[in-house]
Amino acid sequence: MKSFKLLALIVISGFITVMFSCDSAKQKVTNAEENVVEAEQDLQEAEDDYLADVEKHRMMYSERITANEQSIAEFNARVAKEKKEVKADYQNKIKELELKNSDMKKKMDEYKADGKDGWEKFKTEFDKDMDNLGNAITEFGNKK
Repeated sequence: MKSFKLLALIVISGFITVMFSCDSAKQKVTNAEENVVEAEQDLQEAEDDYLADVEKHRMMYSERITANEQSIAEFNARVAKEKKEVKADYQNKIKELELKNSDMKKKMDEYKADGKDGWEKFKTEFDKDMDNLGNAITEFGNKK
């Protein structure tokens, strides 16, 4: 009888272990599915944040380019009143500034979203180029 009780106890404990193992496996699958859903949501939020950052900077750069265009137009109006000797030099410099500004506009318009790392690199370089152009416009305006 002792051996029967021992055998029954072993069988019951094995059955309980299998039941808990199944529940544990089911729980692991459920947890894994929840983790996948959360990861997908996090990924979507990161993508949305990245695209919002791109759009925000596009608008900011567009405003800066428009401001540059206005400054250049003002330079053209002022240069028209200058003497012939300096007028040609000023007009050449203005053409350079116009070309740089239009190149920056084209570069921004042609940018294709290619991931956060690519965007960060592009943004850093573009900011630097925009600052250089802004400084060149300011310096020209101060000379004039």
